[in-house]
Amino acid sequence: MNTAHTPTAQTEAAAERFALRVTARLSSGTEDLPYDISERLRASRVQALARRKRVAAPAHIAAPVVVIGSGSATLGRGGDQRSGWWSALVSAVPLIALVVGLVVINIAQDENSANDLAEVDAALLTDDLPPAAYADPGFVQFLKTSARTN
Repeated sequence: MNTAHTPTAQTEAAAERFALRVTARLSSGTEDLPYDISERLRASRVQALARRKRVAAPAHIAAPVVVIGSGSATLGRGGDQRSGWWSALVSAVPLIALVVGLVVINIAQDENSANDLAEVDAALLTDDLPPAAYADPGFVQFLKTSARTN
């Protein structure tokens, strides 16, 4: 565990003291402000607190992860189970896309290998030598010796 980024009790206490000094200084400066400015600041503070409360975790959204007693976690669909077949269909779309992608890749690879084999066959059949010459061990020896002499 990286202890350089974990706050200790001393640093937390120092931060708390600093925050108290800053708020005391800001509060002491508001006494000298005119009434209309202090009211606008108070209204802004109330609005900021209201927005902060709304950002906090809403209670109506269920957590999508359920922890079981054995320590393993499973994914859930949330709290709304009314549209079971629709959510099952939507969750199957990525799986269907994966299967279709794998089938397309398989077809493309088969086609490429068939094209490569056809190209080799065409080269063998249009060559001056008959295809049986390539299978003859004496022909292979002839190619090796002729390569050394050239």
